[in-house]
Amino acid sequence: MSSLKTDYIWMNGQLVRWEDAKIHILSHVVHYGSSVFEGMRAYKTPEGPACFRLKEHVDRLFNSAKIYRMELPYTHEEITNAIIDTVNANGAEECYVRPLVYRGFGRVGVDPSHCPVDVAIATWYWGQYLGEEALEKGVSVCVSSWRRMAPDTMPTMAKAGANYMNGQLIKLEAIANGYVEGIALDTFGYVSEGSGENIFIIRDGVLFTPPISAAILPGITRDSLMTLSHDLGIKVVEQNILREALYIADEVFMCGSASEVTPVTRIDKQVIGSGVAGPITKKLQKAFFDIVECKVPDRHKWLTFARSGKRVSVPK
Repeated sequence: MSSLKTDYIWMNGQLVRWEDAKIHILSHVVHYGSSVFEGMRAYKTPEGPACFRLKEHVDRLFNSAKIYRMELPYTHEEITNAIIDTVNANGAEECYVRPLVYRGFGRVGVDPSHCPVDVAIATWYWGQYLGEEALEKGVSVCVSSWRRMAPDTMPTMAKAGANYMNGQLIKLEAIANGYVEGIALDTFGYVSEGSGENIFIIRDGVLFTPPISAAILPGITRDSLMTLSHDLGIKVVEQNILREALYIADEVFMCGSASEVTPVTRIDKQVIGSGVAGPITKKLQKAFFDIVECKVPDRHKWLTFARSGKRVSVPK
């Protein structure tokens, strides 16, 4: 039995049993990769599962769909409520949430205009994305030979299924060469991101991260860590990053909804900093997990508690 299996998946307005959540083999998405999606976590808290930055994830889902001219047959509020309903229906204390918008069965051909826009939402338990000890001990990664898409080829601001064919090449190359993950450069040779993570480097106490123009997905965890850095008095700079800057950084970490805040301790077999998670990385990890686990007040109103469906701040 798949470890991903839960009881229900939301499909086009109703909860269906896991085993009944199916699409036709001639669906447009199967042949042409026409999907956009989100990835987010609901964290275990004393008040039940709390969805992290639910509004921002739903907003990005709609923005991705708009870029690809996919008009959702539901409102923001309906998708938000459907996510909460799915989390609750499956009864998990914590889970990963995957809303998916895709072009279904209509006509076969590149033109998708005659195919319906379908929506599904699944949840499952997902542990540490880059390994069980990754958050504490860090990971070893490589710079990939595969580049990110040029800005006039495919829109990287959209979280689109087709974009992750590029991510798969980066990931598979890294694994084949004994690494956990790969870092892609953009078409101009600057650092972009991992196969499914944004990247930060730290040098002399300053946090650097590639700009949106470096073919990165505008990560919600990335944005959250930039906010937390400001809270902690850590300077953040968005700028183009040279490949060699990775090797001489004091600290490097990757982030995302799945990978959370994962230290990078080796790149291309070169030790980064002291070879362990650095002090600023650990400080940001702690600030992040303190909020999502309700150990401190939710001062930025990032949590939506699924049992109530309302944004609630932890009392001081």
